[in-house]
Amino acid sequence: VQLQASGGGLVQAGDSPRVSCAASGRTFSSNGMGWFRQAPGKEREFVASIGWHGISTRYADSVKGRFTISRDNAKSTVYLQMNSLKVEDTAVYYCAGRIVSTTSTIGAEYAYWGQGTLVTVSS
Repeated sequence: VQLQASGGGLVQAGDSPRVSCAASGRTFSSNGMGWFRQAPGKEREFVASIGWHGISTRYADSVKGRFTISRDNAKSTVYLQMNSLKVEDTAVYYCAGRIVSTTSTIGAEYAYWGQGTLVTVSS
């Protein structure tokens, strides 16, 4: 599976951008998918994950209630809607795919990674 993230850029605090991740190369609809992020000088951290059917989702506490992960299996695309952005949300956002269909908060359980898209939140 090849993953291509897009939609990042410079935004202001409080904005609500959406980042997307298009998948290609094999069956997408059976894979659990996730978003991770890495802020400057920090380790990569889990953001959100979604199961193959789009019903099961998991979120990091830091984004719960502000971010929403979703997927469109017909388009082989997973989305991360980010609302009420804060300066501390500034990071490179990576999409990732699992071999199995379920969610996970652990990066090592993802087999496929996109190149990342930078989201910079200004105050």
